[in-house]
Amino acid sequence: MAYNSKDFYPRPDFVHGNHRWTPLNDGWSILFDDEDVGLGEAWHINGVPEKVAISSTTGTSSAGPGAEAEARKLAAFPELKEKGFQASKSQGREHVKKPINVPFVFQTPASGVFDNDAHEVLWYERKVADPREKTEAEAGDRVLLRFGAVDYDVTIWASGYPVGQHRGGHVPFDVDVTDALSNAWAKTGKGELDLVLRIRDSPHDLTQPRGKQYWAPQPESIFYTPSSGIWQPVWLEVVPSARIGDSSAGTVLRSNNISEGLLHANVAVLGRRAGHGYIVEIEGSLHGLAIAKKRENLPGDKDHVSINLGLSLSDEQKTKAAPSLAQAAPLDNTDCWRGNLALWSPDHPTLYDLSIRLYDAEGRLMDEVKTYAGFRHLNWNNGDGTFRLNGKPLFQALVLDQGYWPDTGMTPPSPDSLRADIELSKKMGFNGCRKHQKVEDPVFLYWADRLGYLVWGEMANAYEFSSDYAERFSQEWIEAVKRDINHPSVVTWTPVNVTKESWGYPNLKEDLEQRNHIRSLYYMTKTLDPTRPVNDNCGWEHVVTDLSTFHDYDDAPALAKTCASLDGMLGPRPGRRSSFVGPVALNDGVWSRADDGAGHCGGAPILCTEFGGVNIAPAKVEGTSGGGGERDWGYTTASDPADLLKRFQALLLAVVEPGLCCGFVYTQLSDIEQEVNGLYSFDRREKIPADEVRKIVEKAKGVYYNGLRRIPT
Repeated sequence: MAYNSKDFYPRPDFVHGNHRWTPLNDGWSILFDDEDVGLGEAWHINGVPEKVAISSTTGTSSAGPGAEAEARKLAAFPELKEKGFQASKSQGREHVKKPINVPFVFQTPASGVFDNDAHEVLWYERKVADPREKTEAEAGDRVLLRFGAVDYDVTIWASGYPVGQHRGGHVPFDVDVTDALSNAWAKTGKGELDLVLRIRDSPHDLTQPRGKQYWAPQPESIFYTPSSGIWQPVWLEVVPSARIGDSSAGTVLRSNNISEGLLHANVAVLGRRAGHGYIVEIEGSLHGLAIAKKRENLPGDKDHVSINLGLSLSDEQKTKAAPSLAQAAPLDNTDCWRGNLALWSPDHPTLYDLSIRLYDAEGRLMDEVKTYAGFRHLNWNNGDGTFRLNGKPLFQALVLDQGYWPDTGMTPPSPDSLRADIELSKKMGFNGCRKHQKVEDPVFLYWADRLGYLVWGEMANAYEFSSDYAERFSQEWIEAVKRDINHPSVVTWTPVNVTKESWGYPNLKEDLEQRNHIRSLYYMTKTLDPTRPVNDNCGWEHVVTDLSTFHDYDDAPALAKTCASLDGMLGPRPGRRSSFVGPVALNDGVWSRADDGAGHCGGAPILCTEFGGVNIAPAKVEGTSGGGGERDWGYTTASDPADLLKRFQALLLAVVEPGLCCGFVYTQLSDIEQEVNGLYSFDRREKIPADEVRKIVEKAKGVYYNGLRRIPT
């Protein structure tokens, strides 16, 4: 199954006009290394063999002491603690190198491998040729090998030459293979490399961020098929030696200053040479109309430059605007304009086109990037319980979106699948999603920006707290925030999620180190991006947060009672952990420490960020005592589609009618494997009519807006 082609660049939000790129999603092979002999046998130097023998003692049974010890650490899910991977079915035989369709992981049918056994160490191999033209090589252009995401820890060699490594399964990275190509040209007279990747993805390490990836071969409950190895696109890219860096490298395009209409840009430059001068230029346009342009010299002591660019139109420019602008953003609509500045919103997602150019000291163009910015301002601390977009109260009618597909797992079948999911959600009236336990492919955010779709960014959590976990998670969370910081569609950061207990933080009630790590994530995120709210620990056990969020999967009558009061939503309840951590004092005889805990800040926005999760009872199978899907489940069960629609309306109104919540996140967009509580089936078919769902969602929004007190906007 092919994923993408030369026609779709994997980062459409940040396109270098003078870079050439080549997709590398075909031609790969994979070999499982269950005994981890590859390094000792120098596969990275000699090449990956065609097969490897497996001894009879390889593998860890779920009954073995190692698996049992690991499983017992999973205090948050006691009913699953005895689960674990059985020993590989291929013990005592051998593993054979097989072709694999990248970027689909070996656990999926689309990969062509479709193996659900546990394999901790994987070796990928592929040949690549130097993509540079002769003139590019003579000019000193570099060749980057770029990865969208590889789960989890990867080391890369090019014809035995070490070129890089990366840890973190949800974020992008690249390695420079230019020197390896030069070495190949010198030794063989050919610019051809044998790429070898060694990837380690532990099925059992509970300190490894994994999100919803299950630690056993048979997915169950709220957990799904694991995902190991390359799961986002891979490509080669020819780049100039000095070039403009993307957001991961430090380029930040801050477009929240709607009062002055200023774009605050910090542009990173990679590969600058000491003693050489560079100039950075930004030009902004709107629907083809050039608005403004500004240049700044790159400081001699820095690899980045700050530029403030005013992008409000003059009155004359506004009259010359293309008809398409007035259609997209009616000129007399105050939701679309702040003075002469075009605004971004879900209803009117107007984007300014930006060109960022790098010149040398003589004025020669070295690099150019095409990107965009959406001007919008968020305010969550107005003190009246509202979440405001561009100064006006915004009701966030969000859906939980976990980003899985039937044959491809966490990887979309194609880039178009990401756009399709947004369109399906909007068809039902939702204005955004909470991306749950996954850092989604950046193509999703590109379409969210263009289609007008709010997104809460979230990281995949682990299940056990330790210093290793804190280091791993902090590193990957920073990389995720930096990757997505320039997308106007992203309106909230959620580093941590809770369920029966706080994932990765099982003892927030008493453990100050666990509390302090969440605090560090909050302040680290605010340092990188003060323009968005941080939902520190979604659901309950908040440590320090901008939003008061809670989860509640009760049926509508009980949910309505909960949402009728502040104490009902955020106060103590039997069988539920606290919404905020309380005060604690510790004294072990050596060291006395205290923590004041946290509480709801009066006037902070309150949102029900998980509820619903209703499935439809499976049809009876003739001749049996059970239904057609005995493993299928939801939090509550409807008898048929009509009952699901009725329950859906009751649940939404239960949240919004009391007037205390300014948003919700309904669980969920689509079924995923055995969790069949989606509004769409796993293959994205409507389970209830989308137009009927939309009417209910619009009704819920109307209830909120009609109930607002008169608040100056």
